[in-house]
Amino acid sequence: MNIYLLIAGVIALATSVWHLTYARKQFLMPMLHADFDATAQVIMRCVFHYVTVFLLLSSFVLLACAFAAVAQMQSYGMLIFIALNFGLFAIWQIYIAFMSDASVSLKRLFQWLLFVLIAGFTAIGALQA
Repeated sequence: MNIYLLIAGVIALATSVWHLTYARKQFLMPMLHADFDATAQVIMRCVFHYVTVFLLLSSFVLLACAFAAVAQMQSYGMLIFIALNFGLFAIWQIYIAFMSDASVSLKRLFQWLLFVLIAGFTAIGALQA
């Protein structure tokens, strides 16, 4: 068992649960009830669910790799892909927080920390596999 991938998978799964519960209630639903273009609202709903699928698939791949259910040769590329995605998500969220006109603190946009943890544990786990 790869403990680093297990930790990354558990954090990713917790992030998925948070996304499907709290973020849906606090972000998606208010956006869908806001007064702006209906096409933009439909796109927002699609993007929210694209992220949901990515989070869940990443969680399952990380957990499968943690328990060696995927061969090492096939898992390495997937793990690097997942680590890079989450790492870039973190970098982009930090960049947007700093460049935003709204007073948004990194404490309020805390997902970057989860993304950094997932990326870091995944990268270390990929090297250990």
